[in-house]
Amino acid sequence: MPRTATDTSAALRLTRTVEDARALDGVVERVRPRVVAALADRPALAALLHGRPLGHAVHPLMTDLPLGLWASATVLDLLGGESARPHADRLVGLGVLTALPTSATGVADWARSGRRTRRVGVVHAAFNGAGLGLFGLSWLLRRRGARTAGVAVSLLATGAVGAGGYLGGHMSYRLGAPPRGLSGPAADRPAPDADEVDAPAGSA
Repeated sequence: MPRTATDTSAALRLTRTVEDARALDGVVERVRPRVVAALADRPALAALLHGRPLGHAVHPLMTDLPLGLWASATVLDLLGGESARPHADRLVGLGVLTALPTSATGVADWARSGRRTRRVGVVHAAFNGAGLGLFGLSWLLRRRGARTAGVAVSLLATGAVGAGGYLGGHMSYRLGAPPRGLSGPAADRPAPDADEVDAPAGSA
């Protein structure tokens, strides 16, 4: 996608740098062939992960589950008082559980995206993986009675998934990932290594 005069924010400039970071290609080349092969061997699973029954990608929809659960837990932690603590803890745990299938749908879409999206996706996954690990640690700390530490770790995790969410939005709305307009078996094949398929944001 062409760069424009509106690409002025520091966050966007940094993300554009990630798009061009060839150093990330080594990670992509190690992981992507395994994902592509695994999905090729399981076409029904691939169709489900890509959201074909819905007619468009399912990953953006699924991200609302863990993010909503974790955001609700944070609100209860900060404003809910002592009576809300058990509910906040449950929400953290449920967020961890729902993040796992959500990640699977994201990896499936990432594997058939273009080169620049794949680079940004590596960093996106790193932030979200860190956030998931921290929320898991927060849940364990809460279970062991170290509530103050658990809440502090949750706040760190919120920052990590926030950064990951920014990159996810960049991939979806700036880079048009996953590629739009595909249906049938073609929807499950990886995109070529050329630049992203440009499409209006929100098209299906």
